[in-house]
Amino acid sequence: MDVLLVEDDDAIADPLITGLARYGFAATRVRTGAAALCAEPADMVLLDLGLPDMDGIDVCRRLRERSATPIIMITARGEETDRVVGLELGADDYLSKPFGLRELVARMRAVARRSGTAGSRPGAGGEQVLGSVRIDRRTRQVHVGGAPVALSPKEFDLLAVLAEDPGAVYSRRHLLDTVWDPHYFGPTKTLDVHIAALRRKLGDPALIETLRGIGFRIGGGSGTGTR
Repeated sequence: MDVLLVEDDDAIADPLITGLARYGFAATRVRTGAAALCAEPADMVLLDLGLPDMDGIDVCRRLRERSATPIIMITARGEETDRVVGLELGADDYLSKPFGLRELVARMRAVARRSGTAGSRPGAGGEQVLGSVRIDRRTRQVHVGGAPVALSPKEFDLLAVLAEDPGAVYSRRHLLDTVWDPHYFGPTKTLDVHIAALRRKLGDPALIETLRGIGFRIGGGSGTGTR
């Protein structure tokens, strides 16, 4: 997911961009409201209200006038009035500083689910083919060589995440946070168990590759596509 971060404070923006990247978000940062209004479209906007050139509330209003892109306001302001005004102008959520990265990511994912942004990723709206594997996210069905394969809910979600960008490496932490929960602190071995089950059910152990100490990726190639 491409994220536009509107934040003038380097001490906040730099580690936030690094942290979001660990969760699979590609963040582009601008420092002013004017730059935010001129920026390329993104899947979501993280908007600081305390900007140097204009009030973030005005930026929120002008962004909402021309786009339905989800907006999460991030600010040190604690007044209820600011929250109410921002939400009435079309912001999708409000997060007060200081905040934890996991809370922000959880809110981003919740907003994406409500707005349908999560469904804008490649292959999310129809069938995706990976070699002999066909994934239908709409019906949550998987076929291998034309035959249906029964996956558990977690197995399907894990396959769907890996297949979002074939060939891309997904860290263990990202997969646990996405498929299970941002606050999941159970044994990470459960991820390996589900990966092993997927490999067995898909009939091709090489389809999902393990990168030791990093994470997993699913094979791409000429047999990959969406329809």
